[in-house]
Amino acid sequence: MAYVITPACTREATCVDVCPVDCIHPVPGERGYANAPQLFINPDECIDCGACETSCPVNAIYAESAVPRQWHQSIAINASVYQRRR
Repeated sequence: MAYVITPACTREATCVDVCPVDCIHPVPGERGYANAPQLFINPDECIDCGACETSCPVNAIYAESAVPRQWHQSIAINASVYQRRR
C-alpha cells in the first residue's frame, strides 16, 4: 500500500519536506512543476511512513485504503504519472 495525493492538493509542498525517501513530485523548480495540477506520490518508492499525510495542511493525502470514494480515481492517476516517466 502507498499513500495517494488527491485533487485537494494545493502544491504547498510541506509533504515534500517531510518525505524521507523523496517520492513526491514534481517539486518546485523541477521539470513539469509549473504545469502539474497537483503533487503525486510514486507508489513504487513510497515506504508507507505516513509523514506526508500528517504534514498536509489541506488533508489531501490518504493511505491508499482510506482514499475517499469521490477521489478513488486518484489511486490510478498517481500510479499512471510514474508509469509515463519510466
